[in-house]
Amino acid sequence: MTSALPLVIAVDGPSGVGKGVVTRWLATRTGWHRLDSGALYRILALAAVHAGIPLDAHERVAALASDLQIQFIGETEADEAILVGGANWTHEIRAETTGNLASQIATAPVVRAALLQRQRDFRTAPGLIADGRDMGTVVFTDATLKIFLDASPEARAERRHRQLSRKGASVNLDDLFVEVRARDERDRKRTVAPLVAAPDAVVIDTTRMAVPEVLENIEKLLDSRQLDR
Repeated sequence: MTSALPLVIAVDGPSGVGKGVVTRWLATRTGWHRLDSGALYRILALAAVHAGIPLDAHERVAALASDLQIQFIGETEADEAILVGGANWTHEIRAETTGNLASQIATAPVVRAALLQRQRDFRTAPGLIADGRDMGTVVFTDATLKIFLDASPEARAERRHRQLSRKGASVNLDDLFVEVRARDERDRKRTVAPLVAAPDAVVIDTTRMAVPEVLENIEKLLDSRQLDR
């Protein structure tokens, strides 16, 4: 008789919608592990760039996935570190340009297939908080709770602008808005695992919600599903 798999809470949604804040809070709240699936695509895209592999050479990009040694360290954005082969890639991975590179390779079925099992390998006891775009629709279809966070492109661009400005980056709001719309277009219209809420997901529009209000709503979901500690 096989033992039951650890539980999963899947949190999906477009870029800049607050998935990072929510999933870090959930991981702390539950004591479960956390998967930032978007970071895996960013890492793979950067690895391809570093290796001189064109991002449209999908087979060659996908072949890099199996050899990447990845570690996620830290529980908050402030103390986060992402190590690849022992080197700290955190700054590069979180750059807006890297997100755009990741969105390009994420449209390729062979790339998605190469990263699928790597994502599922993060499912270990006591449970997993999975952050991404297809966690509830493809990677963990049996997730105990599926949440889809959404917000207007304008709100997401403004949030990203504030986030980057706090870090001292010089960014243009109009450029960020264009990038958000372009990434949405790629993510929602790709033929494999498009960005869409799972039929059984709880959709939360955060456009006009502050972080405490979002977390309060999710706290109620945990209670209703008896996932509170």
